[in-house]
Amino acid sequence: MLTLLRNLRRLRTDVALQAPARGRSLAVRHVDAGSCNGCEHELALATGPYEDIQRFGFGIVASPRHADVLLVTGTVTTRMREPLLAAYNAMPEPRWVVALGDCALARCVLASESEVVGPVESLLPVELRIPGCPPSPATISQALIALHDAIRS
Repeated sequence: MLTLLRNLRRLRTDVALQAPARGRSLAVRHVDAGSCNGCEHELALATGPYEDIQRFGFGIVASPRHADVLLVTGTVTTRMREPLLAAYNAMPEPRWVVALGDCALARCVLASESEVVGPVESLLPVELRIPGCPPSPATISQALIALHDAIRS
């Protein structure tokens, strides 16, 4: 398999094929950096049949290597600092970071300072902030659609 991929890469270079234009969809990798799971429930509802963010081209992916957007929920704990950075660094360029919920924005956090790194912004460049505890599925959908429109234009 590796030989086939290496040969395909060489063939694309030799033929000078241009990279395909980015489609209308965005792949989202969700990382829970230390939340109460309230935001995760609302995110699940945003992907459900009522809000259905998939119809706008959003898909939740399992690997950061396939993601365009890193969606982070929860306050970044000391134990999740390295996994969060590893997920971000594994993403291809261009990449965007979304902080979902008040905990990710460092609002009203109840935790020991020795166990918390801080808001997502302290580690990664955040393009979109979605406040709320937890934000509603409609709020999540509208914010992601606004990000999608900003990226396309």
